[in-house]
Amino acid sequence: MSREDLLAVMPQDSVEEKQLLDGIDFARLPRHVAVIMDGNGRWAKKRMMPRIEGHRAGIASVRETVETSARLGLKVLTLYAFSVENWKRPELEISGLMLLLKHYLRSELDTMLKNDIRFGVIGRPEALPADVQDELMRATERTRHSQGLLFQLALNYGGRTELADGVRRLAADVQANGLDPATIDEATLARYLYTAGQPDPDLLIRTSGELRVSNFLLWQIAYSEIWVTDVLWPDFRRRHLLQAVVDYQRRERRYGGIVAS
Repeated sequence: MSREDLLAVMPQDSVEEKQLLDGIDFARLPRHVAVIMDGNGRWAKKRMMPRIEGHRAGIASVRETVETSARLGLKVLTLYAFSVENWKRPELEISGLMLLLKHYLRSELDTMLKNDIRFGVIGRPEALPADVQDELMRATERTRHSQGLLFQLALNYGGRTELADGVRRLAADVQANGLDPATIDEATLARYLYTAGQPDPDLLIRTSGELRVSNFLLWQIAYSEIWVTDVLWPDFRRRHLLQAVVDYQRRERRYGGIVAS
């Protein structure tokens, strides 16, 4: 992927986007970008529309974010789509979200294949409706040989739930296979998490201006750079992702150490 790949899909009058693109060093891209997609409900409320219309409008933002990430050459993009806490929402909203998810997967599968995007899921998808699970498995299977961006949705996901699941699997391995507890370190536990084998997010983006991580990738974002925008998710577009990447590249990542002068 290259600057030319993005220029090819940009409108001719997108001066701001082209300026942002010129400011990006393609040799120092974040490997993994994670996004808390927040603000769908507020977007709909501002327009006196049902909440589900905010979720529906957010699909365009997902589409543009995924395509831009693939064209930039990112390795992993993780979108927080449905948390374990979201089951507390009204049943009508949940069923609407599941319908939108199925529609998205069906409509975007060819685009993912065309752009060499591999699809995946983290969380507890086995608790989702059976027809949704079928669509998730279909998209995962159809794209499993793709070599470009790994695009994954966090579904029925919670950071604390992930840690509990990981520790449970690790404990079972200790019991069944005689793993020595004294040998367990951070790298060991990371192998039992949903994201095993993936780079931790270099950049965490949150829309709608809220300053919290909402139980998302709690282990993995220990050293992530965080970029917050007041833009509500349905209004999030390519230029906002480029702004986040430009800001990320301006920061010094010290991982608790110091930068030599």
